[in-house]
Amino acid sequence: MKSKAFWWTVRIGVLVLAVSICAPAQTPTQVNLTGLINDYSPASVSPTGPWEVRGEWSLKVKGESGKADFSAVLTMVRSDNWVSMFGNPDDPAGRGPHTHHVSLADGEVTPIAGGFRVSGTATVTGNGNPAPFGPSSPLQIDITGGSSVAFSNIKLTFGTPAAGHFGSQPLEGVVRSFNLDN
Repeated sequence: MKSKAFWWTVRIGVLVLAVSICAPAQTPTQVNLTGLINDYSPASVSPTGPWEVRGEWSLKVKGESGKADFSAVLTMVRSDNWVSMFGNPDDPAGRGPHTHHVSLADGEVTPIAGGFRVSGTATVTGNGNPAPFGPSSPLQIDITGGSSVAFSNIKLTFGTPAAGHFGSQPLEGVVRSFNLDN
């Protein structure tokens, strides 16, 4: 009995393998990644950092075009360290909470060690309005990984003028999902 079950399993496996080999190969038309940013800005950023920076992001690489679209929704509040030194821990408004929407259309995709980079000019808002430091800034997005997870990390590096608010050091986060669309 066990022998019959084994041979039926082998036959089904061979059939599945044959069908998958004969299926036409398709190049994905789009690569979709999503994830989270969870980091702190440097203390030197204005006004009066450091800030906790948290939010969700998505990135769509447009097939083999060499282009990608990026968007992020970020919240920023003053860090516990700042509040303990300069603010009133019982006053949530003293943390200076605010939001940013960051979007980049048709960024240039280039390979880097362990992943790829998307570069371009991003549009940035502050609480739903053009950002007070300027509505657009250069943005570099690095997606990298390792031998166990190919795409696991993201780094956002803003250029001037947004670097004055977010800092010139990369804001780091995690890749949560990676999907190919045909």
